[in-house]
Amino acid sequence: MADVSMDYGVVENLANVFGTSGDVLKAVAKALQIASSILKATAMFGMIGNLALARYLDGIHPKCTQLGDTCTELKGDLMGAISSLRDGDTSGSQRFV
Repeated sequence: MADVSMDYGVVENLANVFGTSGDVLKAVAKALQIASSILKATAMFGMIGNLALARYLDGIHPKCTQLGDTCTELKGDLMGAISSLRDGDTSGSQRFV
């Protein structure tokens, strides 16, 4: 069996960074959606160039959302790995007492 070790604090900090990144990316996606809506509304008043920018932002929006979801998922995966390894160490050590 492979020898697995983990610095729980470092991995937990990394998980928290992924969680924060996910939250920020979701907020950016929401801001892009709002900006796109505003640009589309102003395009109706004769500012046609805003429509092109709105379409550009619409292309970025789903990528930010997807990346935010991935970061949130990675946080959950890392926290799960921490708890699994920590619980495995605890339950395994109890067998030798």
